[in-house]
Amino acid sequence: MITVIAEITVKPGRRDAVLERIHQLLPSVLAEDGCHRYEPYTDVQDQLSWRKDAPDSIFMLEEWESVAHLEAHLKIEHMNAHRERIKDDVVNVTISVLNKS
Repeated sequence: MITVIAEITVKPGRRDAVLERIHQLLPSVLAEDGCHRYEPYTDVQDQLSWRKDAPDSIFMLEEWESVAHLEAHLKIEHMNAHRERIKDDVVNVTISVLNKS
């Protein structure tokens, strides 16, 4: 089992629109072979000085059976279509693939 944390940074003011697209995508991704978790998270808006401020980011928390399942996910048609729909709103994507230690 692997865990993926992806930070999707979007243009200011576009986070809700991209989140809506992600929520539309959830049933298709969760039905994929090897997907155990696929959840979007957003920044807590508070005054904690020690945390990273990320008001224009969406964090995806994912769990996949294997790297092969993750790679298949990245190539599947509904993900290609999703990336095409949101490409004008996305500034950057940073992906970490983790093993539990």
